[in-house]
Formats: sequence, C-alpha cells, structure tokens
Amino acid sequence: MPQIRYIDVLSDSTGETAERVIRAALLQFPRGDVEVRRHARVRTKERAEPILKQVAGDGALLIFSVVSPELSSFLHTQTAELGIEAIDVIGAVIGKLQAFLGDEPVQRPGALLPLSAEYFRRIEAVEFTVRSDAGRDPQNLAKADVVIVGLPRTSKTPVAMVLAQRGLKVANYTLHAGKLLAAELEELPPGRVVGLTIAVDRLTEMRQQQLSRLGMPSDERIRSHVEKEIRDVEAVFAKHPGWPTVDMTSRTVEETAAIIVELMAAALTAGPKPVG
Repeated sequence: MPQIRYIDVLSDSTGETAERVIRAALLQFPRGDVEVRRHARVRTKERAEPILKQVAGDGALLIFSVVSPELSSFLHTQTAELGIEAIDVIGAVIGKLQAFLGDEPVQRPGALLPLSAEYFRRIEAVEFTVRSDAGRDPQNLAKADVVIVGLPRTSKTPVAMVLAQRGLKVANYTLHAGKLLAAELEELPPGRVVGLTIAVDRLTEMRQQQLSRLGMPSDERIRSHVEKEIRDVEAVFAKHPGWPTVDMTSRTVEETAAIIVELMAAALTAGPKPVG
C-alpha cells in the first residue's frame, strides 16, 4: 500500500476556497495516496505553530490563505526555517491587486460583501432548489430556471446546489424505469431541461458502494439492473431531443454546473448537443 502524502490547507477563514483550488488541481493527478487536511480560522502564531510542526514532521505540502500581513510573514519565515514546501494562494493576489488598484486591502479574514439584491436573489434560489429536490413539488418544475433529470446517484442534487449558489432556481427530477414523466416536465420548453448521464461501470460501482455502506453484501445482479436503467433513460432522452445532456462519469459537480449554464444558452439558439 503506498504511503499517504499529506497536503495541509491553513486559512484564517473557512479554508473552503483554498481547499477547492487544491482539489481542482489534484484532479490532474488521479491517485489514491493523497489526503487533504484543512485547518480553519487560524489567526494567531500560537495556533499556527503546532500545525507547522505537524506539517514538517509529515513532510507535507502547505497551502495557506491568510490576509494578515503579520501572520503571512510568520508563515513564510517558519516554512523556510522548517523546510516546508508551501504555497501562499492569496498573498500574491492581494499584493498584485493592491498595486493595480492603488488601494489598501481591508485585511479582514473572511471579509463579507455588503448585502445586496444579488445576495437575496441567491438565497431565494437556494431555498427554491431545496424545496424542489427530487421532484418534491411538480408545480415548481414550471417555475424553475432549469430542471435537471437523470437516474438516482447521478449527482443531480449537488449540481443543483452549485447552480443555486449562482442564483439559478433549479428543480431536479429522478427518472425511474416505467415511471411516467410528470406533465409539468413534458410541457417545459427546450433549454429548460438538462439530462445527466453516467457510464454503466461508474454507476454500478456507486451502487455497490451504497450496499457496502449499508452493511449489505455485494450483488452481482446490480450491473444488469444498471444497464437496463441506462437503456430506459437513453430512450427517454431520445424521445426528448430538446433536452441537452451531460455525461457525469468523469466530471466534478462544478464542471457540470458550468456546462449546464452554457447549454442553457446554446439550446435556445443552436439546439441541444450531448456533452461526452
């Protein structure tokens, strides 16, 4: 078994942005021996010191995102002294912006934007999307900016939430073999419905993992069930050529959300094109 390599994300805020950056970069290195550890709200040297010792002891890579000049300087000095490979993901950007804008940064961790109409629009979109998950309210299908359809375990809900955080009202609808589509779904115009597809091997693997988490034994019949489900869904999509589709097999939810935004615009003018 390969030795685990650690990447530590240190932030004076939540650390979510820095972690997303490193995980996006790690997609280019598809290996299973890397573990990301996040250290959030580290705002003093005293809090940082034991983390740095752990990083040095593990021979880990440090990704840090802090806005305090004093703490940033401390981290640069200590990582050099301890021989830690480190990347400052925000310091260089703040410096460049300061020079470009001719202004001083507020130097406030997790600085929040003032509340605005855009903020409340996004909150409304998230609330709508939560209410419309898994076809809970078919009446919401007509009110949604986009409806995501697909088999269970095709990441419909995570993709919907990413889109909602961008201000889009999203409903998702689960397709099942032999299930009649809701009339509200059939009535939606092209460009408002996007289908998610997935490879047989990947969906079979996910179903087996689900059984394992439930403490149930592996079932060899799952693959044949999955193959039938995918054939049925492909038949549904074939009957609805106005629904563009996205293959989720090797994509992140963020990538899929970005593609859906593009497809929504493209479908209105050029017609649907499946994305493989």
